Amino acid sequence: MEFFPAMLWLFILFGHGLAHQVTFYVHNKCPFPIWPGTASNTGQPVIADGGFYLASGDTARISAPWTWSGRIWARTGCNFNSNWKPTCETGDCDGRLACNGLVGTPPVTLVQFALQGNTGKPDFYDVSLVDGYNIPVFVSNRQLTPKCTINGCNKNLKNSCPPELQVVNANWEVVACKSACLAFNLDSFCCRNEYGTPEKCKPSVYSKLFRDACPSYYSYAYDKQAPLVTCPSSNEYVITFCPSSWGAGGSHSSV
Repeated sequence: MEFFPAMLWLFILFGHGLAHQVTFYVHNKCPFPIWPGTASNTGQPVIADGGFYLASGDTARISAPWTWSGRIWARTGCNFNSNWKPTCETGDCDGRLACNGLVGTPPVTLVQFALQGNTGKPDFYDVSLVDGYNIPVFVSNRQLTPKCTINGCNKNLKNSCPPELQVVNANWEVVACKSACLAFNLDSFCCRNEYGTPEKCKPSVYSKLFRDACPSYYSYAYDKQAPLVTCPSSNEYVITFCPSSWGAGGSHSSV
């Protein structure tokens, strides 16, 4: 007769702990492997060891505290068996598999989360191209609620990236597209100093190119058009790199 109460107590104890975790389902629908990286904000615990390998077509399930904040991105073209740095063609973090708090070297498509599960407030997240782009990404809660969804891109930005923004690999293939700020380091593109307000820092021809390809992402620092998603706190989120129509002319909203 004592067995059931004991099991019930264990369920309450550990089930309560599990309820205070958020699960990210990270899909790789790219036709190549990726190495997702994670960088927690100051004071936040490392999640998923800071980085891991994800084969084409595979899904990883990673956990975070329900008040976690930080960034998630995909590294591409990595070779951790070499002695060369950078180890990855895009998103490298000092040649490490586990990024250990380092954010990937730009240009890279950044998913940014601020979870607030125990505060009664909504979760916030966005996708940023402020430092550039490497691959598209789709983000939503597990229920795929429209107001909680950030769609992928309408176009493959690497195909339309101007030569002055291109990042190429050893085979002269375009693997990423820099932002104008990263490429030219000018105050007018970087929204700093005398251009450090929304009124002074306006869209450029380059940010408009990013906006045209990926309208759901932030294209520059003071971009007002891309939404910062405000979603009721969820225990499960979906992050899909290279959504299923990636590389085609249509929307990448499917997962």
